[in-house]
Amino acid sequence: MNENNNPQTQKETTAEVKTGAVTHSAQIAPHASVVNAEAPRRERNQRGGDRKPRREPRARSEFDQKIIDIRRVTRVSSGGRRFSFAVTMVAGDKKGRVGVGTGKGTDTALAVEKAFRNAKKHLITINMTKTGSIAHEVSAKYSSSRVEIQPAPGKGMAAGSSVRDVLILGGVKDVVAKLRSGTKNKLNNAQAAIMALSSVKKPKASHLPKNLIK
Repeated sequence: MNENNNPQTQKETTAEVKTGAVTHSAQIAPHASVVNAEAPRRERNQRGGDRKPRREPRARSEFDQKIIDIRRVTRVSSGGRRFSFAVTMVAGDKKGRVGVGTGKGTDTALAVEKAFRNAKKHLITINMTKTGSIAHEVSAKYSSSRVEIQPAPGKGMAAGSSVRDVLILGGVKDVVAKLRSGTKNKLNNAQAAIMALSSVKKPKASHLPKNLIK
């Protein structure tokens, strides 16, 4: 009988062909997977090289700020109620310059920014001694607020309300501040403190010891 016509021989040949195909595919498959795994890496590396560098952080302002009052204001119009925010702020460099400002906006961030700009527009320079105090007693009245500030060498700072914030951000030390009025309006108290500090005169050699002259 011819081997080609033998059914058993044909089955064995078919099995060998299938086995050979599987073996061949098994040999190619790992190589193909490695190629496919390396392609995305190259793409990621190319994309990573096109990324823009990060932005540099903004320079910090030379002025420190402190919010002393924030209010929500309601305005009634024909279309209904409209809300806004009013912020009162003290800004200073703790080196003799300080100011008070106010700002209004539809949100708190906008109101704070406006108040900070307004405070920088109204800065005053305090005539301080070498130790960071003031040379003499001062007082001022703003609206219903009245403030008295007097030097107190070696005693630190004794002040309250928004007057304390003005003195701290102005860099004033060794003083005692007193509120001679019963009002609790922080804006008026801060403005009275600003007026009092702006009236401080430069220390003179004839009035102060040499170690206190700036």
